[in-house]
Amino acid sequence: MTVTFFSGKGRRAGVALGAVSAGLLLLSACEKPTPLATVTVGTASVHTEAACYNNGEAIKTSEIQSCLNKTAEKSIEVHADDKVRFGVDPEIAKNGWTIFIGGQQAEQQPYKLTYRTIPGSAFFVGGQLGQPAPDKVQVSIVETNGTKLTGVWHFELKKATD
Repeated sequence: MTVTFFSGKGRRAGVALGAVSAGLLLLSACEKPTPLATVTVGTASVHTEAACYNNGEAIKTSEIQSCLNKTAEKSIEVHADDKVRFGVDPEIAKNGWTIFIGGQQAEQQPYKLTYRTIPGSAFFVGGQLGQPAPDKVQVSIVETNGTKLTGVWHFELKKATD
């Protein structure tokens, strides 16, 4: 004689509960994607996830320089008379963000809106002592939270030749 420990209904409920638990476990193992930053020139645009991001918390001071020195994976061509549009997720704008050009901070105060436009000519200025303007420049969007750096996104702007 066999004894049934669970009825058919109880087994189905147990299997369903197990499946839900397994699904939640798998979802908790996934990392939340980083907010995106976008650069648009004319009708062309590129976007990227952060090169460094700590879920909105401050990046360790010891890691900041290596974050700023990472190479951009996305590039876009820019003519001197183009308008370069930078866009960030609202999450980034809420904290504030600034632009770095060639690893150097280009502005003092963080910007708090999701979108801004800068003339293309601002990125290809000749250097000191008559040095020619660069053919490409790395531009970084840096999210700040007060005085703490919380995220870095990199783009390469290439001077259009035509």
